[in-house]
Amino acid sequence: MRPYSLTRATQWIRAAEAAHQQVLVSFYHSEYTPTKMPNIRTYEQDTRKFMKDFPNIHQYQPWDETNRGNVRYSYEKYNSPTAVESAEYYKALRHVCPKCTILGLDILDQNAVGPTIAYINQFKNEIRRLRMPMPTLWGLHNYSDTNRFSSERTRAILAAVPGDVWLTETGGIVKFGGAFPNARGGGLKRAAKALGFMFAIASAHARIKRLYVYQWTGGTSSTIFDSGLTDAKHRPRPGYAIVCAHLHGAHCKVKVSSQ
Repeated sequence: MRPYSLTRATQWIRAAEAAHQQVLVSFYHSEYTPTKMPNIRTYEQDTRKFMKDFPNIHQYQPWDETNRGNVRYSYEKYNSPTAVESAEYYKALRHVCPKCTILGLDILDQNAVGPTIAYINQFKNEIRRLRMPMPTLWGLHNYSDTNRFSSERTRAILAAVPGDVWLTETGGIVKFGGAFPNARGGGLKRAAKALGFMFAIASAHARIKRLYVYQWTGGTSSTIFDSGLTDAKHRPRPGYAIVCAHLHGAHCKVKVSSQ
C-alpha cells in the first residue's frame, strides 16, 4: 500500500474495531503493479505483514472478485488471478494463518454465469490436486441477480460450492455504464427495489449466512459505479430507507434525498 492508502485503511480498521465490528479483509492488486499478479512468496510476505500490523482481524478472502478478469476502465487497469493462482493464494493464506476464517473464493456472479461456474470448478480441481481440504465457506457478489431481479445465478453458484456462502458485496445499483443508467434519477428507484429483492434472495437460502451491503456513499460526479445508500452529501437515498426498514421495521424514521 502507498502511505496514504495505508493511513486511510488503518483509520478505518481502528474505527471499526473501536465500534466492536468484525472486519473482513479481501486482498487485491498492488497500486504499483496492478497488471501483475504477485508470486506466492510475495503474497505470503505481504499478507503476513498485514496480519502482524492488524492482529485483531481473523477473517480473510484471498482475492477480491477473483474471477472478474482483466479490467480496463479509464482510471482502472488491473488483472485478476487465474483459478490455479486463486487456489495457490488460498493455500498460502491458510499457511500464513491456519486458525483464521478464510473464504475459498470471492466470486462475482456476472450476467452470464457460465464462466463463473467454470472458474469455480477449475479452482476446486486445483484444490484437489494440491491435496487440500475443500473450502466450506465462499464469498459471492451477486449484483447481477440482485439488480436483474433474478436468483438463477445465485442458485447456480450455491449448487457449485459446498458449505456456506456469504454475500460479501451486493447492493442496488444506481448507475453503472449502459446496463444500469441513472436517467432522470430513475436509478434511485430501481436501486431501492433491488435492495428489497437482495434481502429476499438472502432469506430464501439457508446456506447464505451473511450479507454485506455495498456501498455507503455515492453520487459523486466522477463515479462510474454507484450503489450508494446515501448521496455525496451523506443524505439518505430511497435505498437507505429500504435497508433501515429491513433492520429496524416500524422504528425506522428517515427522510430520503432524491439526489
